[in-house]
Amino acid sequence: MASDAIRAETIRITGNGGDELEAYFARPLEVAAGGGVVVIHHMPGYDEETKEITRRFADHGYLALCPNLYSREGIGRDPAEAAAVAREKGGVPDEQLVGDVRGAIEHLRALAESNGKVGTIGYCSGGRQSLLAACSLPLDAAVDCYGAFVVNEPPEGVPLKVHPIVHLVPDLHCPLLGLFGAEDTHPAPEETAALGRALEEAGKVFEFHTFENAGHAFFAVNRDMYRPEAANKAWPLIWDFFGRTLG
Repeated sequence: MASDAIRAETIRITGNGGDELEAYFARPLEVAAGGGVVVIHHMPGYDEETKEITRRFADHGYLALCPNLYSREGIGRDPAEAAAVAREKGGVPDEQLVGDVRGAIEHLRALAESNGKVGTIGYCSGGRQSLLAACSLPLDAAVDCYGAFVVNEPPEGVPLKVHPIVHLVPDLHCPLLGLFGAEDTHPAPEETAALGRALEEAGKVFEFHTFENAGHAFFAVNRDMYRPEAANKAWPLIWDFFGRTLG
């Protein structure tokens, strides 16, 4: 009988510009060569809930790595404090994000038990960043969970200093899975539809799923926006998608 044991720990990896990043790494203890998943955390930061998601990928046989994108705000710092400092700076610059994810990809592919395939998954701001990484780096799969500001500019008052990235869609390197809430406003369903049209026009492989009675952050188990019915429908889609692309 195969063991279901995993190992999870905090490690250090090299990010953009050679910077040292804190990262949470989870792996099965008994696994043949397998695919890797870079988990891109949401704006609230590198928190316990994101680490739980990272372990969930290891439970399903993947080498899962979540880089702390706010490491420059202080390795080991309280996630909420680091997130607040990052927001004051306008969030993580796109170029820095791409470099940090590149470091995570290289770390996973260098592991002896890796099959060489790596995908990304991101939530909220991380959903946008997952798509950005997939348009910028040699990935095998990407999942965008309700990534905002892909098509439209952030509204006035939003602290993030980011811009739409829909123009990068022709550079998408891999299949894309998009998971969205019908009641979300960032991205609203019309923005998701616009992204879908851009992907179709560029001839890209993608599939989008929009869940009724769900808004933004429906995966976030510790927040009021959590919608278990939508999340429970979405997880099997993720396992199927990564099974086909990273297996």
